[in-house]
Amino acid sequence: MTVRRFAVTPLTDGAGAATAYTPYTSGRITAIHYVKVDYATGVDFTITVDGTGETVWTELNVDASTSRAPRVATHSNAGVASLYAAAGTAVNDMIRISRDRVKFVIAQGGAAHTGTFYVIIED
Repeated sequence: MTVRRFAVTPLTDGAGAATAYTPYTSGRITAIHYVKVDYATGVDFTITVDGTGETVWTELNVDASTSRAPRVATHSNAGVASLYAAAGTAVNDMIRISRDRVKFVIAQGGAAHTGTFYVIIED
């Protein structure tokens, strides 16, 4: 198994917005670590798979460094949500990408500020 780490540091414009990408890659997204540098208090993240638009991590009003292990709900071949036992708890799995990149859209970050995201990908 190969594990790779990509660092992305979006620099916001005068309106506090930014868009940035990882390089093209393939594998399972196992974690994303956000390290606060100087984004404004209450920064918003929308992180997706660029080619498909699949949501990886969306969070509003983030104030400190944090980490997430994003997962996606699974479905049967009939398109029905896969559930664990009678309790109806969703079955989740890692998000997979194939020759694609992770897109970061930042809002409310303050003018000319940065934060660093580390994306962990496993083959």
